[in-house]
Amino acid sequence: MKLTKIIAIFLIVPIAACNNKPAATSGPETASTATTKQNNTVTLTAAQIKTAAIATDTVEMKNLTSSISVNGVLAVPNQNKAFVTSLSGGVVRSINVQPGDHVTKGQVIGTITNTELTGLQQQLAATEAEVRYATQERDRQKELVTGNAAPLKNLQRAEAELSTLKTRQDALKQQLHAQGASTAGEISPVLTVTAPISGAISEIQALIGSQVNAKDPIATIINNSELHLDLFVYEKDLPLVKKGQTIHFTLTNSPGKEYDAEIYSIGSAFVNDTRAVPVHAHVINDKSGLIEGMSVTARISLNIDLYPTVPDDAIVAFDGKDYIFMLSDEKDGSTTFERIPVIRGTSEIGHSEIKLLKDLPHGARIATHGAFFLMARMTNTGEE
Repeated sequence: MKLTKIIAIFLIVPIAACNNKPAATSGPETASTATTKQNNTVTLTAAQIKTAAIATDTVEMKNLTSSISVNGVLAVPNQNKAFVTSLSGGVVRSINVQPGDHVTKGQVIGTITNTELTGLQQQLAATEAEVRYATQERDRQKELVTGNAAPLKNLQRAEAELSTLKTRQDALKQQLHAQGASTAGEISPVLTVTAPISGAISEIQALIGSQVNAKDPIATIINNSELHLDLFVYEKDLPLVKKGQTIHFTLTNSPGKEYDAEIYSIGSAFVNDTRAVPVHAHVINDKSGLIEGMSVTARISLNIDLYPTVPDDAIVAFDGKDYIFMLSDEKDGSTTFERIPVIRGTSEIGHSEIKLLKDLPHGARIATHGAFFLMARMTNTGEE
């Protein structure tokens, strides 16, 4: 009986020992993944490098324009905006323009019917008839005075009366002309409304058949020829900003196209309760697609300096940080890259400045194309 128990014990121990062995790895990728993440490197075969079209080059020293980034809005000065109004109220009879139409100063925008105008036109017609009669009387008195058939005071009286009538005639014509009514002698209740400035119709406030009072806006005209940027520069960056500096900007909601501007004025007071100062810049060259009120993202160019740079494709972001990949080893048909943290600086024409957080060996080669693939291999090897 004791011998049976001893045999049983010896049989159980090896089985327990077998159960305590480390679990087998799921494959070579698991060990590789741990090593890769621990060493901050990734290794590719020649076939993988060819498939991903990975290219390398050294860090290049390039002249880049340093800049500061600011936000702002497109604006048009008040002297380049106008309401289309009439000096006389009435009923809108016609509107000859649509939003977006370009108009020139003096162009007819629409017409208004006002029956009160006929009274002024009748007064003008009567005054013109009196002027004709007074002119004939003046000429007759002049002949009489010349022939000593009448005293001089009669001629003087006739000339004074003619002058008074002509003054009244001119005043009525100017009054009717200012209101857009006809001064050609015809009686018509229709007056024309004209554009006070040249520009584009941005809004039409009136409707055909609506009643408008004197000076009520019928439409709004904006002249974009003086379109400018209102930028907001914070106190810490203000000493870097000067008149004449070039600005490159894009529309916040449509960043595909870049525009240019030049600073012409720097404010002297903070905007409301912020620590930002307004900076104004003329938009130069192409203004197509720009409308007052659009938000912009701008870069104010400062100085041109020499910086260590790499192509934009060489920098890849991960977990809120920027990295480049340095070729660290080549052997047995495989290539190893080490991930190097950097800080992206000034960017211009497809290249960006890099501020290194660790020194690179002299002549180190950087993955200038395919850095995104290298980051994907490094962070997703376990899943692959």
